[in-house]
Amino acid sequence: MAVTRVGEGRLRRDARAILDAALAVVEPAALVEEELRARPLDVGVEDRVVLLAVGKAAIGMAKGAKRVLGSCIGDGVVLVPACSGGGAPAGFELYRGGHPLPDSDGVEGAHAIADAARRSGETDRLLVLISGGGSALLTLPAGDVSLADVREVTQMLLNSGAPIGELNTVRKHLDMLKGGGLARFAIPTPVRALILSDVVGDPLDVIASGPLSPDPTTFGEAIAVLERWGLWESVPERVSRHLLLGREGRLPETPKPADLLFSGVETRVVGNATRAVAGAAATARELGYQVRVHSVGVTGEASGVGRELAGLGIEVRELSSPLAMPVALLAAGETTVAVLSDGKGGRNQEVALGAALALKGVPGVLVMAAGTDGVDGPSDAAGAMATGSTLARARGTRL
Repeated sequence: MAVTRVGEGRLRRDARAILDAALAVVEPAALVEEELRARPLDVGVEDRVVLLAVGKAAIGMAKGAKRVLGSCIGDGVVLVPACSGGGAPAGFELYRGGHPLPDSDGVEGAHAIADAARRSGETDRLLVLISGGGSALLTLPAGDVSLADVREVTQMLLNSGAPIGELNTVRKHLDMLKGGGLARFAIPTPVRALILSDVVGDPLDVIASGPLSPDPTTFGEAIAVLERWGLWESVPERVSRHLLLGREGRLPETPKPADLLFSGVETRVVGNATRAVAGAAATARELGYQVRVHSVGVTGEASGVGRELAGLGIEVRELSSPLAMPVALLAAGETTVAVLSDGKGGRNQEVALGAALALKGVPGVLVMAAGTDGVDGPSDAAGAMATGSTLARARGTRL
């Protein structure tokens, strides 16, 4: 967010430049290449690297790994959302699946990833590249639970506004790969996981539902999440039966932190919101702004967050002298939206709409909300900007 007494045109240009800088420092290929050159993979002459990449940034991350490892990579499987452009490196299998709701194409890709992990041997090295969107993409329903069941429960939780940690608690207990499940398929191959985090605080068990991480949650907690959001009585019968069997101990729990299967797994977060904010801050200073980092852990309902950010901007403007340096107030995190009807857009556009309502008629304040993955809900936008003139312009065009 920018606060200044200069014109709206400059505010918009500067906001775009600051966002571009944030994106540049979390560019997936560069992050993976930097990490693998700084901490090389232990690969012998006869060893083979099996590369598995899943998420919105999977293609870029795979390209970065290919630059460093080259012909050392034996097998490669890449799984991305259906809307992702571009192709995987030559010789890699590329699958495209549904997001945010899983689909049969994604399940096919998840099977390919599980099979590649299972085929890898003790002398191989498994390099797993994980980014946002992995929870939806890496779906292999467990037991009698069907893909349709998983889609229905996921949609219910998304519509309710449940936070990502609670959503993934449920998903982990309906799936064979989430909650440490992929680590089981990988035994006995040593695993290096590089993660581009899209979750506040970088919890490894929540990012992509932790396919290579111990899961501290339980079947009972998954049921409690559904009860808390008033959904338990509405979930498909196969889902409730599966979760109840697990709570009763008649199904195995997800692997926990003490499980020895994680002894061969090394995980590193190579990019996150903190890094993106640092890149944004550097460019904001170059543009002549006084930088204030509000938070890198923003959560809550999106429109309320938008109103809060707008209020902070108005407060800064009112307390600043006309000759003071303009202020760039930076924040990062993950908001939620309770979906009450059909509509277009995502959480970042909802933040901007909330800000637009609060900024009505206020000059010199701009709020930009954008997703670093370039996707904001079921839309073709990454986010939106709002200023004091946004509402008037929207009404003028009868939006």
